[in-house]
Amino acid sequence: MTNAFKYLLVGALALTLPASAVSAQTKVGLLLPKSGNYAALGEEIDAGFVMALEEAGLADQFTIIREDTEVKPPVGVAKIRKLVLQDEVDVVVGIVSSGVLGAVRDFVDGSKVPLIVANAGNDHATGSACSKYIVRVSFSNGQINRPMGPWMFEQGIRKVYTLAPDYAAGRQMIDTFTKSFSAAGGEIVGSEFTPFGKTQDFGPYLTNAKSANPDAIFVFYAGGEAISFVKQYDSFGLKADIPLFGSGFLTSPLYVNAEGPAAVGVKTALHYVPTLDTPENKTFVGAYQAKFDRPPSEYTVQGYDSGRVLIEAVKSGASDRESIASALPKVKYTGPRGPLEINPATNNVVQNIYIYETVADGDALTQKVIATVENVKDPVNGCVMQ
Repeated sequence: MTNAFKYLLVGALALTLPASAVSAQTKVGLLLPKSGNYAALGEEIDAGFVMALEEAGLADQFTIIREDTEVKPPVGVAKIRKLVLQDEVDVVVGIVSSGVLGAVRDFVDGSKVPLIVANAGNDHATGSACSKYIVRVSFSNGQINRPMGPWMFEQGIRKVYTLAPDYAAGRQMIDTFTKSFSAAGGEIVGSEFTPFGKTQDFGPYLTNAKSANPDAIFVFYAGGEAISFVKQYDSFGLKADIPLFGSGFLTSPLYVNAEGPAAVGVKTALHYVPTLDTPENKTFVGAYQAKFDRPPSEYTVQGYDSGRVLIEAVKSGASDRESIASALPKVKYTGPRGPLEINPATNNVVQNIYIYETVADGDALTQKVIATVENVKDPVNGCVMQ
């Protein structure tokens, strides 16, 4: 660890209670993809989670057991059963895929083990399928996309074509955007869902989108698919004529440099960008860059905040599954992404959503925040907390 990193860790992000408030060992199951399309996302979340423990001086108080979901629902179910029944973890942290989250929901609820969701945005998990044992500190699929509908209409956009991969997250994100854009007065002139993890050539879909003559195209893609889509959007000539909008995962800081100049000008919405001009974020970014020599991504912050809320819960006196589950929704603080709290009616995070444009900064790419929608809270969506 560099001296700069050690120094920054005791700065503005320091936790409010002394490390001595935590004495018992807490066993954590870190359930993330370590292989497959979203492996890089899992690595970022893991790094952020560990960073939070190190920052608080509590790394020795937590035992971490890591398992790979492989972004496959059946594998995710098998691995969480192993963590809970065999390893007897006190809490599970992670899950990137909405499909995996949906698959493990009933086991989590039935086994009464607290799950801190560090990425998967499955709307139902904090809606109709909510559970007092599931707390999400990342985002919901609807929360990210809902503000973009009225905002794009305010920019004069009237006709939009949508694209996304054909799985739970893709459909939920597009459905939410479609409803908010239509409610604002806009028209969806076409929509397609591409085979998830299998689409290498977006040419036919881009051709269909262009022929619909929209004012803009709105998409959700992440990971390797995002890189391919953004590059092909440019190479097929659409960028010059039709502006591209989407969920911020499309141009994530984690892989935007791999997209290159094709990403310049793309406008997206997200709950975190590393260029946020706040003391908390500047300290966080400085610490992360000192350790990893690169800026953090939204996935890093999701892992970090998963660690933060867990630490705060344990420091409040929670020591077993039931008490941790009860303490998690009560945690709130201002961190790198801004104000963060948990809505006890849904156990979903309440946070700012930032609309940003990817811009060139010399030979690199960066994020220019152009609008902030504060304290975005999901509707209850059928959640009955029991």
